[in-house]
Amino acid sequence: MKFILNYIRKDTWSPYIAGILLGIVVILTVVLAKTLLGASGAFENLAAYIGKVISPSNTYFNYVMPAGITWGVLLLVGVFFGGMFGAATSKTLKWGKKDATNSDVQWKRVFGPQTWKRWVLGFLGAIVLEYGAGIAGGCTSGLLISGGSLLVPAAFLFMGGMFASGIITALIVYRKRY
Repeated sequence: MKFILNYIRKDTWSPYIAGILLGIVVILTVVLAKTLLGASGAFENLAAYIGKVISPSNTYFNYVMPAGITWGVLLLVGVFFGGMFGAATSKTLKWGKKDATNSDVQWKRVFGPQTWKRWVLGFLGAIVLEYGAGIAGGCTSGLLISGGSLLVPAAFLFMGGMFASGIITALIVYRKRY
């Protein structure tokens, strides 16, 4: 038991152990909850509360993605608090510490030290990602993790496209410096 607690407290884990644990979580989710992992719908379920106030007869927020505390919303809350717990147990949590949101040296070298810029770019990037997930009908976690575990061909096509676009984006953003 002490070995497990010491391993949990490490700031980095073996990707093999993390992958095995994620696979177990996917299997347990399918077996026990009768659903797949995926988080993008949770944001839409929460946004639907606002959407229904703005447009009460909106078909999307009334029928396609209705407001509610769904499995995805609970998953999202669990991911947030699980991440906070993991960072706290490994003593890597920087919440509220000076410069915690902008401590990456590479980021500072490319974009500058302004914390507000990191927050704005992160927020805009999240909006683009969520919009793309909505167009695609799912998110990265839903398609890659759940789809990949079910050997869905689209998951592997998406995986290849995601890695290729990530490499191209990194080359554009960092201008071949890294």
